[in-house]
Amino acid sequence: MTAKPRVLISDALSPAAVQIFKDRGIDVVFDASLGKDKDKLAAMIGEFDGLAIRSATKVTAKLLEGATKLKVIGRAGIGVDNVDIPAATAKGVIVMNTPFGNSITTAEHAIALMFATARQIPEANASTHEGKWEKNRFLGVEVTSKTLGIIGCGNIGSIVARKALGLEMKVIGFDPFLTVERAEELGIEKVELDELLARADFITLHTPLTEKTKNILSRANLAKTKKGVRIINCARGGLVDEEALADALKSGHVAGAGFDVFAEEPATTNVLFNLPNVIVTPHLGAATTEAQENVALQVAEQMSDYLLRGAISNAINFPSITAEEAPRIRPFVALAERLGSFLGQMTEAAIKGIRIEYEGAVAELNTRALNAAAIAGVLRPFMPDVNLVNAPVVARDKGIAFEEVKRESAGNVESLIRITVDGQDMPRHAAGTVFQDGKPRVIEIRGITVDAEFAPHMIYVRNADKPGFIGKFGSVLGDAGVNVATFSLGRETQGGDAICFAAVDEAISAETLAAIESIPMVKRARRLHFA
Repeated sequence: MTAKPRVLISDALSPAAVQIFKDRGIDVVFDASLGKDKDKLAAMIGEFDGLAIRSATKVTAKLLEGATKLKVIGRAGIGVDNVDIPAATAKGVIVMNTPFGNSITTAEHAIALMFATARQIPEANASTHEGKWEKNRFLGVEVTSKTLGIIGCGNIGSIVARKALGLEMKVIGFDPFLTVERAEELGIEKVELDELLARADFITLHTPLTEKTKNILSRANLAKTKKGVRIINCARGGLVDEEALADALKSGHVAGAGFDVFAEEPATTNVLFNLPNVIVTPHLGAATTEAQENVALQVAEQMSDYLLRGAISNAINFPSITAEEAPRIRPFVALAERLGSFLGQMTEAAIKGIRIEYEGAVAELNTRALNAAAIAGVLRPFMPDVNLVNAPVVARDKGIAFEEVKRESAGNVESLIRITVDGQDMPRHAAGTVFQDGKPRVIEIRGITVDAEFAPHMIYVRNADKPGFIGKFGSVLGDAGVNVATFSLGRETQGGDAICFAAVDEAISAETLAAIESIPMVKRARRLHFA
């Protein structure tokens, strides 16, 4: 009987999320104190298949070293700054977030800060509580007919755009990934960054923090903004040069700012604090009852679907696979990995490129996951730590070119995957399919038709098609006490090159392999292993 997956929740999470895990048949341990007790967490992590977190838990490379069983990390929220993504990827751990559970809440907070800066509401509130009644001091501006510049027009940015249009604002957006068609659909104008800076009365940021977006509002870019601009950041600390913004606020070039996020958090001190025209909140973008519940339920569902069904949603470091796709794609993942493994074990020279062709029904599936499996199979004989999660990154870092081709027809089979590994010495290729029994089979090697299931221990032989080979091959294995499980033959032409692909009950020794290689018809022999 297969053991139940185990999930550890190390941060505060809704009890409803805990119940989802239990209802799905997953053993769950819930201890919200672990996020702040890294030693205790490190001592426990090795027992679990999944780790559900919020922002308090720091998933470091050191923590992951002890996570021997860990398959998935689920972050209830958008930001994964507290997870070492490269380290998780190297370990083959899927990292998921919940990008949509708090989108509306974050967008609403940005709009709220925009209103608050426009009308100086916090300052007016404090003054009125003190009994001052300073009507003339708090002269604000309307948002109607003003231009809102949105940097980052993804999920949250799009929601902000729709709400701003409802407020009768003009909306312009900068996002390298925003198409003209999508901009028209949203009802906004797509512009370049410099134009946005020059035209916007309000600027709101809704982009991830990357090398390209870090300090996107730098001192130089802040100088390009319209005098009197107001800047809102509910996305990520580090998108704005806080020192430069403080100077622009003091000079009056920037009229106001509303910040929910900071370069260093928790932010107990910051250059923006106590400036009269700045409103700050302690990362409240997702802090509503609805959002907290939504992200908790979402992460529980996502992690359960992965651990129980192989479905992958909102993964940071792996292609998504829906619950409906998972049963259909699983045998083809196995096929792609084994074909890649076969070619990787056959290749001794450096690898220049990998080409994968999908023909027939398989071409309609989510081939990104299949690509990762194939690349992992090819590279693992050289690099044992390569896995489905990190394989594409490793291949890219090694300078290995990748090409994917899709075709509608697969000839005599419903689906076919053909992989070509371009080595420094020569290209090698093999093709396979999955029949109704769901078992991966190799059906072509070097252009020669064969038909063989993969087995843990196999022998590949390329030989001249001459009488006597089969008898001599069988005699060598018999003398070595090796039992043949399956035996497949194929030939190019009568008397030409032939291929033998045989499954055996145990790995053959180096001496047995040498004996096979000494058979006069044999041109090449390899012992192969498939996990």
